[in-house]
Amino acid sequence: MFKTRELILVALFAALTAIGAFIRIPIPYVPFTLQFLFCAFSGLLLGSKLGAISQIIYVGIGLLGFPIFTQGGGISYIFNPTFGYLLGFIVAAYVIGKISENIKNIRFIKCFFTVLVGLFFVYLLGVIYLYGIYNLYLGHKVSLYWAFFYGFVIFILKDLTLCIIISLSAIKIIPVLRKSL
Repeated sequence: MFKTRELILVALFAALTAIGAFIRIPIPYVPFTLQFLFCAFSGLLLGSKLGAISQIIYVGIGLLGFPIFTQGGGISYIFNPTFGYLLGFIVAAYVIGKISENIKNIRFIKCFFTVLVGLFFVYLLGVIYLYGIYNLYLGHKVSLYWAFFYGFVIFILKDLTLCIIISLSAIKIIPVLRKSL
């Protein structure tokens, strides 16, 4: 059974991820958003189980029809080329949480590589899904290189910067949170 505090934090991070979808810079094919920032924080601060649940709730609410994704919502969003990134958020929050649960002494480099591993899964699922939807559903024949370029290359510097910001923040926040538990 979940404690009230856990339920509030899970709901908070689901809401923050939704807000992150609206803080965006439109770039062709895959927009730049702050969703990963909140996804990573959910894993780091809530742990694997609660972090993943917060992202499952976010994705679930969007699929129910609430327009909380970058381009709306609804069950048909699974046919959106960027839906794979949303699935990646769930995996990333879990992986980041799982790794961070085992880190006793929080240091920048440990946090950075933990968040980087989570980001790997976001890109892995996102790029594969982007490639698949364009080729199999939308009927646009694109190369794997095209999907890799538009789904990864043009965003990696932005996301590496986010990883640094997340890690710098986490080394200050996590020890305080651990003391309060």
